[in-house]
Amino acid sequence: MAEEIHKVKILRKSFINHDVMHIETEKPQGYSYTPGQATHVRIDKEGWRGEKGAFTFTNLPDEDHLEFTIKSYPSHNGVTERMASLEEGDTLILEEVYGAIEYKGKGVFIAGGAGVTPFIAIFKDLVNKKDIEGNTLIFANQEERDIFKKESLEAILGDNFLNILSEEKTEAHAHGRIDLEFLKKNIEDFSQYFYLCGPPKMMKEVKKHLFGLGVTEKQIVQEDLD
Repeated sequence: MAEEIHKVKILRKSFINHDVMHIETEKPQGYSYTPGQATHVRIDKEGWRGEKGAFTFTNLPDEDHLEFTIKSYPSHNGVTERMASLEEGDTLILEEVYGAIEYKGKGVFIAGGAGVTPFIAIFKDLVNKKDIEGNTLIFANQEERDIFKKESLEAILGDNFLNILSEEKTEAHAHGRIDLEFLKKNIEDFSQYFYLCGPPKMMKEVKKHLFGLGVTEKQIVQEDLD
């Protein structure tokens, strides 16, 4: 079976904070996905086509373009860093859609850094369906300046949008990591769904704590970490 690839031009690109880009591209005909899914992306430039990164769609599938919200990691010296130098009109190569993260019912969404991106499209979809109430987002970052889409997430979730910072202490946000005590303090119901996305080490720790609080494997929605 031939590999599915699509070449699309960048229509718009901007930075929404110090290291996160908003990129809009053309949408291939018939290209569809479920909110929460992603694709592998390569940059269509000499010397760059052999390396790919995984990026989640952050807009809804019925729109006439694609949107990606991409955090640049200069220390990784990879696709995300090179994305920062791209311009409108440059071409990206998209592969087929994949991903296990999809909405199954009300619950707690736990994200670390760029791991919030699958949840953005899910929340937009729930707003459209008038079904956002009862969902909570816990967003972990290093510093306050790392929080992106803050205003729109606050508008969608209100008091159910919780932030925790590992490297900076502020009056507005919790400080530390998403450990057992944090979960017990901020979550009343452990019988609901838990959606996890973030650095693998962090997600494994969170999952271990959730299991300790009685959450079962069937309640957890995440990509395969193995």
